[in-house]
Amino acid sequence: MKFRVTIKKPGAKDEDRIIEAASRFAVYDAVQKEGGTVAAIVEGGGFALPTKFNFVIGTGVKRQEIITVATNLSAMLSAGLALARALSVLERQSRNARLKEIITNIVATVTKGATFHEALALYPRVFSKLFVAMVKAGEESGGLATSLKVVGMQMERAEELARKVKGAMIYPAIVIAAIIVVTILMLVFVVPTLSTTFKELGVELPLATRVIVGTSDFMVNNVFLVLILVVLVIAGAIVFARGETGRGLILKAALMLPVIGEIVRETFAARASRTLASLLASGVPVLSALEITEEVVGAPLFALVLRDAAARVKKGDPLSASFIEHPELYPLMMSDMIAVGEETGKLSEMLQQVAEFYEGDVAQKTKDLSTIIEPLLMLFIGGVVGIFAVAMISPIYSLSEAI
Repeated sequence: MKFRVTIKKPGAKDEDRIIEAASRFAVYDAVQKEGGTVAAIVEGGGFALPTKFNFVIGTGVKRQEIITVATNLSAMLSAGLALARALSVLERQSRNARLKEIITNIVATVTKGATFHEALALYPRVFSKLFVAMVKAGEESGGLATSLKVVGMQMERAEELARKVKGAMIYPAIVIAAIIVVTILMLVFVVPTLSTTFKELGVELPLATRVIVGTSDFMVNNVFLVLILVVLVIAGAIVFARGETGRGLILKAALMLPVIGEIVRETFAARASRTLASLLASGVPVLSALEITEEVVGAPLFALVLRDAAARVKKGDPLSASFIEHPELYPLMMSDMIAVGEETGKLSEMLQQVAEFYEGDVAQKTKDLSTIIEPLLMLFIGGVVGIFAVAMISPIYSLSEAI
């Protein structure tokens, strides 16, 4: 197999060379023996793009691909395959060029004497603190395969839960978007025709009709301004929703809603419980586990409870104390199960049960949410149609009465 390689050596210019080797790792070994480092490598003897010119949007690696890496690596290590060999298999299997590059670099880093978790930590946007901590615990305990299996399962459950919650929101979002589009089309194409008729007949228009006609006239006469305003509103909404303040306000509003608020609380409870359970079961110290879980949970409102819990655990207080004081965020069952786990010495098992319970409960409630939302959407659609019908038909009745 041929590889086109860019080689760097101290005090010398970069050298482009075609090397025949069994794998990329053999190329790295050969170059290192010569006292050089691989700056870029491409299979087949083609053009090698230097690493510093590689342009990647985001991480370049999907979350599902990381889950696959953890699961497959765990299976191969359990079968007795060496880490370097297992990573080589993953590198060949992956269809993602960015992931291939990352795995290749990880193998090179490990070959130089670094631990696996240290190599993973070089890519914090790809491998989360949770992933790195679990791998570190597995390396230190000699159970790397088990740790990878656990973190893969934890990530898969979290991803599945997120998909279910997002899936429940797709239907109402599509319906609302369709109503907005239809309303705009009516204001631009239908209302001007009717308003022209009303003006010609000299009919006195009700307030609702005047508002709709005025809005329609403004949109028709200022198309570009309206388009700019729409773009600005959408962009502003996205920036607001992604900002820390916006996310916090949206989260607080969601918590006050019936049904949705309960789903939000249970979703974060499941995420925090499963992350803590996975870390503690792998042997990660409680304080480190709480710090990592705080980052995984994400939302500052819920993360503050975990930060407070870590501070109180340092002082000798039980872990359950902070959760008991915040029932508006974390359900009482979670704090009670944590207390039981602390008393019996089975904290990770209790947290695992809490995570499984809330994951199942959230899945069921998201299904029920569709049943609840459908009649509300029908009322919303009926209200929009009713306003238009009354506003545009009322002048016609007034005209018929005058005749």
